[in-house]
Amino acid sequence: MELYNLKHPSQVVNFSQAVQLGLGKDRGLFFPTSIPVLADMDALLALPFAERSKKVLGAWLADELGQDSVDILVDKAFTFDVPLVKVDDKRACLELFHGPTLAFKDFGARFMAQCIGLLAGNKKLTILTATSGDTGAAVADAFYGLDNVNVMVLYPKGKISELQEKMFTTLGQNIHTVAVTSDFDACQHLVKQAFDDSNIREDLALNSANSINISRLLAQICYYFEAVAQAKQAGQDDIVLSVPSGNFGNLTAGLFAKAMGLPIKRFIAATNSNDTVPRYLVDGEWQPHKTVATMSNAMDVSEPSNWPRVEAICAQMGWPLSLVTGVALSEFDTRAALLQLYQAGYQSEPHAAIAAHALTIGLESNETGIFLGTAHPAKFKDVVDRELSINLSLPPELAAVAQKDILSAQLPADFEQLKSHMFAVLK
Repeated sequence: MELYNLKHPSQVVNFSQAVQLGLGKDRGLFFPTSIPVLADMDALLALPFAERSKKVLGAWLADELGQDSVDILVDKAFTFDVPLVKVDDKRACLELFHGPTLAFKDFGARFMAQCIGLLAGNKKLTILTATSGDTGAAVADAFYGLDNVNVMVLYPKGKISELQEKMFTTLGQNIHTVAVTSDFDACQHLVKQAFDDSNIREDLALNSANSINISRLLAQICYYFEAVAQAKQAGQDDIVLSVPSGNFGNLTAGLFAKAMGLPIKRFIAATNSNDTVPRYLVDGEWQPHKTVATMSNAMDVSEPSNWPRVEAICAQMGWPLSLVTGVALSEFDTRAALLQLYQAGYQSEPHAAIAAHALTIGLESNETGIFLGTAHPAKFKDVVDRELSINLSLPPELAAVAQKDILSAQLPADFEQLKSHMFAVLK
C-alpha cells in the first residue's frame, strides 16, 4: 500500500510507515495513491463479517503485510457483533457499540493496536491522542498493558460524560490521561503541536491513535460493508447512510467503502450545533465557529481533521461533494429526535438520534435509511435519563468503573506545560 501526504505529495510512505508516523510533514494527512476496487460484490456481501473483512482489508494490505497477517489482525480485533436493528419501515440502526468499550471506536482502536504490535516489534512507542468522548476509552482498552507502549489521552475537562471519562481515566499503568481546561479543538491542537516538536516526536517515538491514523480508517470501512450486507439480505436497496459526524473519520471510511465498489447511494453528515461542514456544503465557505458544548459531546468539533480526506476521495473518484448532504441539529431538535426514537420503541443516545432524525428530513420514498449507532446509550446515562425521564441500568463494562477514582492530571491548554508533563511521566 502506498500513501502520500496531502500537504506535501512528494512525501510517499507505505502502510507501516504511515501507521507509525501518524501524520506527515506539516501535519499532513496520509492518503492512498490508489483505492482498490473489489469484484463480485454479491459474493463478498454473502460472507460472514470477519471473513469479508479479511478480504476488504486484504485488498489494501496483503501486498505489504501478507494475507495471512491480515487474517490474524482481523481475528484478534473484530471479536464482537455488528447488528442492524430495524427502527421503523424506513430506518434501521447499525449498532457499533457491542465491543469492549461500548463504542464504534473499538473497531479502529483494536485494529490499530494489533497493527502496531505487528509492525513496531520491540520498539518503544508513545501513543498520543485527543478524545471528544469515546476514542479515549477505545484506545486505552486496546493498548492497556501492552509492553513498550505508553498512551497519553487528552480530553476537555467537564465536556464529556462522567462514564465516558471513567472508561479510560481509571486504568493507570501505561495509560496516562490529561484533563485539559478547554474544548476538544484545543486538545487536538495540542496533539498537533506535539507532533511538530522534534524533541517530543523523536525522544518519545510519538504516534497518534486519532482517526487521522490510516489504520483506524481502514478498519472502519469494514462495518459499512456489513451494513449493506444485512440491508440487502432484507431485500433493501438505494441505501443512504447517515453518519454522526465530529472529526469526520467515520464518514471518510464510508466514502472509502463506496469507492471500493460498495453500493451506497449517498451519505448524510449529521452534526450538532458545531456545523462547520453542513454550512460549507451549502455555501462553499469554510468558516469554523467557536466550539459550543452540546449533549452530543463527541461531535463538539468545529475544525474536523479528516475533512481534507473527504474532499480528496471525491476528487479522486470524480464525485461531486453533493454526494454528502449536511444536516445540523440544535439542542432542541436533538431532544425531540431522542424522544421520537424512544416513542418508536428504540432506546438510543444523542449522537445516533441526530443521525436518525437527519434521515427523516430528506429520505426519498424509494430509499433505505441506515444510521450509525456509535455508542451504547448508557455511556450518556445522565443525558438519556434526563431527557427521557428514565433510569438506564448500567451494562457490566460501565458498572465496573462507575465507582473508581479518576487518575487524570489537569492542565491548561498550554503546550509548554503539556511538553513538560509528557517528559516527566513518559520518559
